[in-house]
Amino acid sequence: MNEAVKWIGGSTVVAVVLLGSMVVAGRALEAHDIDPNTWLADSAAPVPAKTVAVAQAPAPAPSPEPFMIKHILPIDGPIKYGEWHWDESGAPATGPIVVTIDLEARVLSVFRDGYEIGATAVMLGTDEHPTPLGVFPILSKERHNVSETYGDAPMPWTLRLTGDGVAIHGGAAVERGWASHGCIGTPNEFVSKLFAIAKVGDRVIITRGQTATVGTPLA
Repeated sequence: MNEAVKWIGGSTVVAVVLLGSMVVAGRALEAHDIDPNTWLADSAAPVPAKTVAVAQAPAPAPSPEPFMIKHILPIDGPIKYGEWHWDESGAPATGPIVVTIDLEARVLSVFRDGYEIGATAVMLGTDEHPTPLGVFPILSKERHNVSETYGDAPMPWTLRLTGDGVAIHGGAAVERGWASHGCIGTPNEFVSKLFAIAKVGDRVIITRGQTATVGTPLA
């Protein structure tokens, strides 16, 4: 696959300076020794204004940069059913995980901080039970899961995307002619690696027929 283009499948402090009452009281006790005119003139002296220190509002945090594709795996040709690739050697050790799935290409890709680290062919839904389009946060992770709707079918390494059960999971062969009831079926070896690094809240972007190149922003 061309490295440049591939299917994708993010005190106040108020200080009162003077209290005049104690000064007035002290001088009243000694009034017989003080010229009244001098006392009145002195007591009428202006009181300095209150000093207010205003706390500075913190500067707003800078907006995060758009999450975009920075590198894709050098895979030759279209990914075939049952084929998967995983290579973290050229990617940062940490960073946000984004999963992309393209329904037309039937390919799921995993990106860490914009670097593709995994890609695989996947099994998708039918016209009667389609895999939905859109951006979905991972709602939950279930290592050992079975379908409550379809006869306790095994769904290991489940990454749930919707409230009605659409998920990325393993448990079935990804072969031509096979389909799901809307879930994204993934080879066990691949989905186990994805399950290990994905977190609740990570984004999964599902598109149809959309291509992406290095520099393409992801949602």
